Amino acid sequence: MTGATPSMREMLRGVAVFPAELPGFDVRSAPSDPVTLFLAWLAAAVKDNILGPQVMTLATADDAGRVSSRVLICQDVDEEGRWYFASDAVSVKGRDLAANPRAAASFYWPQHGRQIRICGEAASAGRGASAADFLARSPASRAAAMVGSQSELLGDPAELEEAFRRSQAEVDADPDMVAPGWTLYALSADTVEFWQADNHRRHIRLQYQRTASAWTSRLLWP
Repeated sequence: MTGATPSMREMLRGVAVFPAELPGFDVRSAPSDPVTLFLAWLAAAVKDNILGPQVMTLATADDAGRVSSRVLICQDVDEEGRWYFASDAVSVKGRDLAANPRAAASFYWPQHGRQIRICGEAASAGRGASAADFLARSPASRAAAMVGSQSELLGDPAELEEAFRRSQAEVDADPDMVAPGWTLYALSADTVEFWQADNHRRHIRLQYQRTASAWTSRLLWP
């Protein structure tokens, strides 16, 4: 007779979280700004073939404080400390940001035991930048965006198929068409935290804070 089935807690505690070998993080040599460090960690993730290193979780809240989160793609990062993502302005995240521009994003690369947390305010990068982002997407991606109705109730999958076919035909007929509400958002960070796991639980947390003229950094207890 086999042993008792392990409880959910036992099962979860028995699953490995990080690999045996993790990269080091010497905070004494950390750069003076978070963008430089982010790009270095991102380059390391790409070099080691970590799947989806550009994927981030974005959390927003509406005017009543109800929080929601979703996984999306980071489109760009600039030297001013802005992380870019795109969405329709009438999507849940777009409506949240219109009511409350405060947002948080996080990247997680378990193979390196690293996560990065970014907090700040998100705003449109402008109509021109939004149109350029839309037109740089594949025809299928543009057609999907043209369908609209994101997060609304769907009565029948056939409705989606028909709507997608109509949108694809519109994109094929007018390759320069831009979805009316398509918006490239810039999340301007006021704090950025870098977390490096350690298999002995001596995790390292380095937080950057934006001041009026520069970035300051400090260590946090794990």
